[in-house]
Amino acid sequence: MNKLTSMLPTTLPRILRLSALVALACVAAACATTPRATNATSEAILRNEPERLIVVTVENSAETTATRAGSTPRGYDSVGGYHASRAAQATIAAIEREYSLQAIAAWPIDVLHVHCVVFRISSESERASLLTRLSQDARVRIAQPLQLFATSSVVYNDPYVELQSGFKALDIASAHEWSRGEGVRVAVIDTGIDIRHPELAGRIVSEANFIDGDREQFIHDRHGTAVAGIIAARGNNHEGIVGVAPGVKLIALKACRQLKPGSDDGVCNSFTLAQALIAALNADAQIVNLSISGPADPLLNELIEQGVRRGVIFVGATPRDGRANSFPVSSPGVLVVDAAERRSGIQNALPAPGLDILTLMPDGHYDFASGSSLAAAHVTGTVALLLNRDRHLNNAKLVSLLQDSRDASARNSAINACGALSALTAHRGSCQINTVASGE
Repeated sequence: MNKLTSMLPTTLPRILRLSALVALACVAAACATTPRATNATSEAILRNEPERLIVVTVENSAETTATRAGSTPRGYDSVGGYHASRAAQATIAAIEREYSLQAIAAWPIDVLHVHCVVFRISSESERASLLTRLSQDARVRIAQPLQLFATSSVVYNDPYVELQSGFKALDIASAHEWSRGEGVRVAVIDTGIDIRHPELAGRIVSEANFIDGDREQFIHDRHGTAVAGIIAARGNNHEGIVGVAPGVKLIALKACRQLKPGSDDGVCNSFTLAQALIAALNADAQIVNLSISGPADPLLNELIEQGVRRGVIFVGATPRDGRANSFPVSSPGVLVVDAAERRSGIQNALPAPGLDILTLMPDGHYDFASGSSLAAAHVTGTVALLLNRDRHLNNAKLVSLLQDSRDASARNSAINACGALSALTAHRGSCQINTVASGE
């Protein structure tokens, strides 16, 4: 019999030091004279010195290939499956030498035709001025800080009157008469996911971990499990809850590290998120859920733009501080989602339930959580229901369907999945249009 876990104290997301086990990158010219760092050294640098790390991309020829994102444990040397054009290698080697940098990790990004490197700057360099100089270097396509991102959920210990309030507010039960999202591929880029949870077991079609090799931690991560539960928890199984789109195929991509046990707080960075975005594209994801927030990021924006051109739908959660110039909400083509009960102030964001949402927790548990992360998951599930009926829907049509599904007379009304499906299918059945009372 499944357990409803006890309510946990409220915790606020915070950006702390990042831990990520990534491939070592070493310029061939430097390798002859410089000892190769170990994976443990790379992990320590990424965890303890994010303020000294930058991301640089340079043009790369068509000969570059990589079997998967971040799959290059040997960096620039000629051993193994890593391939970079000689021109790209020479450019990176020259940049490393001329700017007194140390390559920490790298891989070719085929979809952008660039070679991407994480460099550590010297202790004598000032990062902002160095990035300015690099941005003016004709050989450099992107030069940016290695930025940190946070998951955006908080857990409440308030009493709850209804269970699965979001499920009711979106009238999912009626929507399931037309669609359950069967066959739609949804990538969740987040912390790990409890793939053994009774509601998710057998639902994950592929997974990848861009943080470390810790399989047990992967399945004990909370935030990704909570997001996946809203989207895809199995229905009619005599267990717990029902997901918005229980028929989807989930792709679990861990790009964020859970900061401590019992907390939804997590951190990611530009490099781990870029790897996960490429993996989502390589896995033919039709929808990518990004329940994270952080600064605007040129590299991640380019990858989003590439995905949008391919027809991928990206769903992003608004940040708690309402900054419209943050990632992913500032990236063109992203469906921006806010919690209907506590709006952040970002204009044109799609409102969805985000307060006191019952969802999954690791080890077969359930709990209530709140935040725009959960609102984004509701929209991701709803988009999957719509794509199941029409695989050719684009961003503009989806936004129109979702905005028009709301109760125009109510200030805090959420989208309505049944209403959007009704409009798409020209079905004349009735849907229950719900409003979400303000949580302020």
